[in-house]
Amino acid sequence: MTDFSAAIQALPEKTVLVLDDDAPLRNRLGRALEQRGFEVTLVGSVGEAVEAVKSNPPAFAVLDLRLEDGNGLQVVETIHAQKPDARVVMLTGYGNIATAVAAVKAGAVDYLPKPADADDVARVLLAAREGGQPPPPENPMSADRVRWEHIQRVYELCNHNISETARRLNMHRRTLQRILAKRAPR
Repeated sequence: MTDFSAAIQALPEKTVLVLDDDAPLRNRLGRALEQRGFEVTLVGSVGEAVEAVKSNPPAFAVLDLRLEDGNGLQVVETIHAQKPDARVVMLTGYGNIATAVAAVKAGAVDYLPKPADADDVARVLLAAREGGQPPPPENPMSADRVRWEHIQRVYELCNHNISETARRLNMHRRTLQRILAKRAPR
């Protein structure tokens, strides 16, 4: 764990909203950000996030892009309406250029793939606050891991239907079955 405590303690506001519908990921990221010195509010839906923002606008936000009840971009707009200088980072397990551009246009300062490391999130939030660009991650996901994450996400979106997933990914069904049977690459 990189020591961000001095930089975080120097911040005038340390509030951060973490929105993700994946409870284990949300709780793990929330705990890690608290350990680094942030005051964390955890929410699991767009509705909860909008209520939290209206009652106590955060200085920072870490938002999942795709949620069961909507889109994290809706929350970006609410945050910036309540607190224009808030810094927002978008997380997604299903990234592409179009959604990254949409997130940045909506007001996000950066866009990170899931699973995001808490150090990377803190680094991006602090760099955004200082007006600079964050350095590249020290341990970026390998190309094999990015491919595996993408396949897993499409598989989930197709309700674990192998034939439909293979059709959407334009790959043979048996090839997909072999990939899904293996462990996730590092």
